[in-house]
Amino acid sequence: MAKWGEGDPRWIVEQRADATNVNNWHWTERDASNWSTERLKTLLLPVRVEGEEGACEVTEVSKLDGEASINNRKGKLIFFYEWAIKLAWTGTSKTGVKYKGYVEIPNLSDENDIDEVEIHVSLAKDEPDTNLKTLMKQEGTKKIRDAMKTYISTLKTEFTQGMILPTVNGEHMETTPQVAPKAEDRKAAASSSTATSQSKSIGVKIPTCKISLKDTFLTSPEELYRVFITQEMVQAFTHAQATLEADKGGKFQLLDGSVTGEFVDLVPEKQLVMKWRFKSWPAGHFATITLNFTDKGGETEVYLEGKGIPASEEERTKQGWQRYYFEGIKQTFGYGARLF
Repeated sequence: MAKWGEGDPRWIVEQRADATNVNNWHWTERDASNWSTERLKTLLLPVRVEGEEGACEVTEVSKLDGEASINNRKGKLIFFYEWAIKLAWTGTSKTGVKYKGYVEIPNLSDENDIDEVEIHVSLAKDEPDTNLKTLMKQEGTKKIRDAMKTYISTLKTEFTQGMILPTVNGEHMETTPQVAPKAEDRKAAASSSTATSQSKSIGVKIPTCKISLKDTFLTSPEELYRVFITQEMVQAFTHAQATLEADKGGKFQLLDGSVTGEFVDLVPEKQLVMKWRFKSWPAGHFATITLNFTDKGGETEVYLEGKGIPASEEERTKQGWQRYYFEGIKQTFGYGARLF
């Protein structure tokens, strides 16, 4: 007979907030299809590339058929995903001529390495041949592949939170239990709060990074600053519903709720500091975005610095700010200027 405390860990019921399925020995499954559908759309729609011929951008996710799920057996996660994707893209030449085409990804699945996934680029029927197709094939597919890599990465990190539950001895520490603690657990937590330096914290530490962007607008700092803090003007350049309170501590919500945050500091014509997040980021996680406005005599230079961006969201966040903020403002209000 095994000594006390030396039995098979599969049969030991440990003291924990969630007393069921200890050590995740039983098979559990989570459907990731709906989450994946939204995640893939969010990652693929911002794809945009530029070259000597002009610019190409994804304009629509016209087909997204498939499924995804995550299974947990004996504390190990097994991922299944299989998607057939079709995108619509538009190319605009330097002279302003537009061309339309499609991108087809017949089999994004766990059976294929991401670098082996086929990506087919074509022009729409009756469209004349153009070098923009080559640009989309060479550069556009790179960004599309990067977006798919990000999807797989976040599927294996963000979406799996809670599937491997923590134990009292800290053997599994991927996530914090989502079950409300019992009264005795709350008392135990309170009594141990003075000894936190001796215990291991349970939770997810998100790897983050910094981003920076610089752009120039043909307007004054005063006018450009006003664009960022006026609800009607924000709605105009994002082409979506927005609410905002342009005061210190004021909340904002843009792009129909896809972006939310809070103003931390406002220095008229000089600087905006805000807590900022995408809806799809881990709950409660905000980046800090700082915008500095510099008068360049008839032009305004804007320097953006972002801190605390989830590492897997670096490219998407930069593209989102460039496309939905900077380019949206230029196109809407006519402040177009060269990019740095």
